[in-house]
Parts: sequence; C-alpha cells; structure tokens
Amino acid sequence: MKAGILGKKLGMTQIFTEEGEFVPVTVIEAGPCTILKVLKNKVMLGFGVKKEKNTPKPELGFYKKLDVKPSAFVKELAFDVNDKISAGQQLTLDIFKEKDFVDVTGTSIGKGFQGGMKRWGWSGGPDGHGSMHHRRVGSIGGSSYPSRVWKGLHLPGRMGNKKKTTQNLEIVKIVKDKNMLLVKGPVPGADNGYLEIRLAKKKPVVRGKEEANGKGKK
Repeated sequence: MKAGILGKKLGMTQIFTEEGEFVPVTVIEAGPCTILKVLKNKVMLGFGVKKEKNTPKPELGFYKKLDVKPSAFVKELAFDVNDKISAGQQLTLDIFKEKDFVDVTGTSIGKGFQGGMKRWGWSGGPDGHGSMHHRRVGSIGGSSYPSRVWKGLHLPGRMGNKKKTTQNLEIVKIVKDKNMLLVKGPVPGADNGYLEIRLAKKKPVVRGKEEANGKGKK
C-alpha cells in the first residue's frame, strides 16, 4: 500500500498516551493537499498557499485551469490510484490511522561551512603550543600511491541542508479538525520546514480485507 501527504513541521512537545506513557512527539500540520495531477502510480500534490504575484504566469495558468489557489510546496509522491481520484480533489489525513508507521522526509538544518572536527568528529591534532596542527586537515594523499586524494574523503565543507528521511515513526495521535499529525520522535528540518509524510516501507500497514481489496473507506 502506497500513500503519502505533504505537511509542515510546527515543533516538538510531549504528551501522555492512553496507556500513561510519556512520549516526545513532533507536531506536523499535514494537509489538506490538492491533487494537481494524477500520474502512473504517482500523484502531484500541492500544499499551502502562495500569493499569485509570486507565482510565474505559466504556473498561474495551470492552477487557474484547476480552479485552485497556487501551492507553496509541490511534490510527486508514490500512490495507489485504485480509488477514483482526479486533479482538483483534496487529500486529507484520512489516509492515515493512529498506530500507523510513517517515513518523514525533510531538509536538515543548515549549519554553514564547518571544519572537520565538527563536521566529521575528528579527534584533532596535538595540543602543544608548538604543534600548529590543532584542528587542521593534515596530509590527505600518498606521494607515489595513489598519487591523488581518495574519493569521498572526509574534509571541511558545508554541513547540513540536505534531504534526509527518518523511517518508522509511529503516529501517536491524529487531530483531524486541525489537520495535525503527532508522530513519535524528531523529524528532519527546522520548524516551519516542509515535509513529505509517507506510509513506512519497512513496516507495511495491515488493513482489513475490504481495504486490502480497495473496497474500504474512501
């Protein structure tokens, strides 16, 4: 079963479950998403609203054909299109249930240009006053062999600001009237960052026979 939705990270908090367990959760504003296009085994979803003046005219024409407002965040997600869905419809949190597991994808927090000790956890060089090698890179390649720097060598550079996915996060609570999804643990990215939320690949959802045959609740 493939299903997903777009959302925005609002922040983290803690709640008590019905069993009395104290759980740290991430609060996600998930949906409603507009189905912009139905592709083979995929759908193009739009989340949020963008001002028309900030939307290029070709894109604006695309949205006007669907009679919807421009979306701030657009992504293509794998989706089972057994149900009769079409462009212009709304996708909500009904595709998820509490206790389901999801994979959440976002852009990690950017930390700028960092040295090797912070970026890769190097132990550093000698601490003596005359060493002149406290936090430096040092020798990175042999002279005769391989006569080059090995590909993938850990060096200083930009840290963070990359696409990351956290897998198998449990949905603790769904607040449908506020379009909020509470998942156990942290998710990638800063507050107000956009997210892709999909049903977990490694923990398949077990639905009833009717839902498995595509005859469940739509």
